Amino acid sequence: MKPTFVIAAAAAAAALLAGCCQKCGKGDACTAEACDSRNEVIETILTRRSIRAYSPEAVDRTQMQTIVECGLNAPSGLNMQPWAVRVVDSEEFIGGMTALYRERHPETDGDESFRNMFRNAPTVVFIASPDDGSGVFDCGLLAENMMLAAWSMGIGSCCLGSAIGFIASTPETAPFIERLSLPEGYRPLIAIGFGYPDEQPEARERDMSKAIFVD
Repeated sequence: MKPTFVIAAAAAAAALLAGCCQKCGKGDACTAEACDSRNEVIETILTRRSIRAYSPEAVDRTQMQTIVECGLNAPSGLNMQPWAVRVVDSEEFIGGMTALYRERHPETDGDESFRNMFRNAPTVVFIASPDDGSGVFDCGLLAENMMLAAWSMGIGSCCLGSAIGFIASTPETAPFIERLSLPEGYRPLIAIGFGYPDEQPEARERDMSKAIFVD
């Protein structure tokens, strides 16, 4: 082991033991806004934005496999893993559901920017959970894992509540849901659009007063 590496490692360990930031040495006074020592995970969380404009090509399946793997490594109560994940990048599938959506929403016919009902995302992930509601929280954790993993790879995403609402209220979508081959007793809970971003939305202000420390 090189001496310089040993010295650097010792210094880092000393800083940790002292409760100080390794870069600025401010200890408890160090904040994310004032220090450039944020790691890649924190940077991904703080910079992720919901994307609603995408390049038309579907996300590479190798990349999607990594994103799905990150999702499946989310925690779940008693490790029950009460979810079923289905990745759809078929233009025929997405287009077929969109055709049904257009029938219910004729105003989309005059919108030249409207390509599909999933915010124009070329890849859609459906997350299903048991009908009894036991997987709601766990599936939410899975979804967030996937969206953060995607952003770290330069891939945008948007959670699509309207799509799930449309599926639930439109019996004509049943043939498409059957094609997902979900386990018995499962229903679609979350839909997420994924794609290569074609926009750079500005961050919206967060109300930090929503969280407080209780003594």
